[in-house]
Amino acid sequence: MTDKITDPIALWQKMVGEMEKGFNSFATKAMETPEFSQAMNRAGGAAAGAQKQFADLMEKYLLSMNLPSREQMTGIAERLQAIEGQLGEIRSMLSQMSANSGDARIGAAPRPPRTRRPPSEGGAQK
Repeated sequence: MTDKITDPIALWQKMVGEMEKGFNSFATKAMETPEFSQAMNRAGGAAAGAQKQFADLMEKYLLSMNLPSREQMTGIAERLQAIEGQLGEIRSMLSQMSANSGDARIGAAPRPPRTRRPPSEGGAQK
């Protein structure tokens, strides 16, 4: 057995544990003060303002490069989904109409009427 007093790992663990306790008590006391909450509120507001400025700057940059912004791409995607939904409804209506008419060929073009007649048996052609 090793003696805990001379064991360097045990001493290190004890020292780290004591440091953690001290830091936790200091942080708890600091967070209870109104100054801390005001400072955190200001820091959060500054970060939000910086993020908004960066987003505006990026939108202007994309506009100058003739590229769509994130908002514009989201709008395009939403419109495309709406169009795809409408196409799906049109397909289903066409399928129902085709089934009601008895035509088994869905999406096929109608055949033109036959206007040519077969040659006569005499072999005479005009």
